[in-house]
Amino acid sequence: MSTGEYLLGRFGPLMSIVDVATLLGRSPDGVRVALYTDTDFSRKLKPAMLRVGRRVYFRTLQVTEALNLEQPTDDEVTPAELATRGPRA
Repeated sequence: MSTGEYLLGRFGPLMSIVDVATLLGRSPDGVRVALYTDTDFSRKLKPAMLRVGRRVYFRTLQVTEALNLEQPTDDEVTPAELATRGPRA
């Protein structure tokens, strides 16, 4: 089971600010303030944001991608691993 599948099962296709806060271990007000400041965090999450009336939701799969929550498979090499590897001969 991938991280995206787990989050879809737990939260459904849309996550509220409370759900995102729970996932990140922050308070809902902390997430709300972080979203309305110009930070790397807000720039990653804003494309996943969806407004329904006055309510704000986040697309679960886009949150997974934005926060880089997917674990790479054995075949995949993460950008961090590429940066730490030396040049190949």
